[in-house]
Amino acid sequence: MRTNSEQNWILLRGLARESAHWGDFVPLLQAAFPTATITLLDLPGTGCFYRDTSPSSIKAIAEQVRRHALDNGNLRQPATILALSLGAMVAWEWMRSYPEDICGATLMNTSFADLSPFYQRLRWQSYKNFVVLTMTRDVHNREAAILQLVSNRRNQREQTILDWVQIQNQRPISLKNSFRQIIAAATYRPGNLKPTPPVLLLNGQGDRLVSPACSQAIHHKWNLELRRHPWAGHDLTLDDGAWVALQLKNWLDQKQN
Repeated sequence: MRTNSEQNWILLRGLARESAHWGDFVPLLQAAFPTATITLLDLPGTGCFYRDTSPSSIKAIAEQVRRHALDNGNLRQPATILALSLGAMVAWEWMRSYPEDICGATLMNTSFADLSPFYQRLRWQSYKNFVVLTMTRDVHNREAAILQLVSNRRNQREQTILDWVQIQNQRPISLKNSFRQIIAAATYRPGNLKPTPPVLLLNGQGDRLVSPACSQAIHHKWNLELRRHPWAGHDLTLDDGAWVALQLKNWLDQKQN
């Protein structure tokens, strides 16, 4: 791993979310790595690319994200990736295909179709809520339902909903792109090739969207380090961003020693 002063971070969000959803976590990460460059990349069909059509495969999404990073000079030195859920699948595929781009990755609350059954990858207790929120046209109600599903943090709840409504109003992700991303995530089977860069897994034990057993399956398959948060939900950086930043700093410090 490179020294902290040379860290080049790339952050990737999850299903139907964009860079702005990192919220207050980015200053926490910057404080942990004061001289690092932190780049937030949007997936196709989200954020600054919300007018584009998302590919329906993780491989195609990863290719587009990498091309955007190259075009913007984000890979002048190898990057350390922090990625959540679907974004972590993109990061895994990126590492498998272009290991020279990446010097390490931390993957949060993710899952692979060839390791975990569908009822763990989208927990059966959440099916009803998930269907309802995808069909809800009222933006406030939809974002409130998403927050209820992915977060166990109770303070600043109303402010988070207002922030997410503003994001959706400015750069709305279409129902079509949401479902294309769902297809990509649901069908992603990375196979048996372990990425060359070192990988840390982070998991929220209170995740109601994706079972913590999915991170456990990845941990066992490739003998990757797994660190568990005792109560956080799917949106780990929203629920306890300070804990995530601490795990990243500790992990990278260990790699350098």
